[in-house]
Amino acid sequence: MIQRIQTLYLTIAILVMSILPIYLSIWKNLDAVDIYVYDLLNSDSWMFKSLPILFGLSVLISLITIFKFKNRQTQFVLGRLNILTNFIMLVLLVIHLQNLSGEVFISEKGIGSTLPLITIVLLVLANKAIKKDEDLVKSVDRIR
Repeated sequence: MIQRIQTLYLTIAILVMSILPIYLSIWKNLDAVDIYVYDLLNSDSWMFKSLPILFGLSVLISLITIFKFKNRQTQFVLGRLNILTNFIMLVLLVIHLQNLSGEVFISEKGIGSTLPLITIVLLVLANKAIKKDEDLVKSVDRIR
């Protein structure tokens, strides 16, 4: 059913991963120009190009998870896959932001680099609610 709490968590995760990267920068370069997630598609590095793709993949997996409400086990597995996707994004961002020394390329880190962490928390809450629903259905089936 669409009106469950995990749908709310997943919807917020979709909004965080699709709308906020447009407004929140990941970092500023030496020229004080804000760098956003979707600006990284034009870069030469595979690591930079993979970040917007992973953001889009996370949104797509969350959308699929919402509409798989009849199969809670699939929802749970998709939630874990999405957590893994966001964890990979977070690792790539941290590796890049920590590898650069001082003022080489990045002069200021932006709040946009914490979006995968926020999404991981929302996805864990959604998976917890899905598990709770599954346990409730199993307990009712035992009574019959």
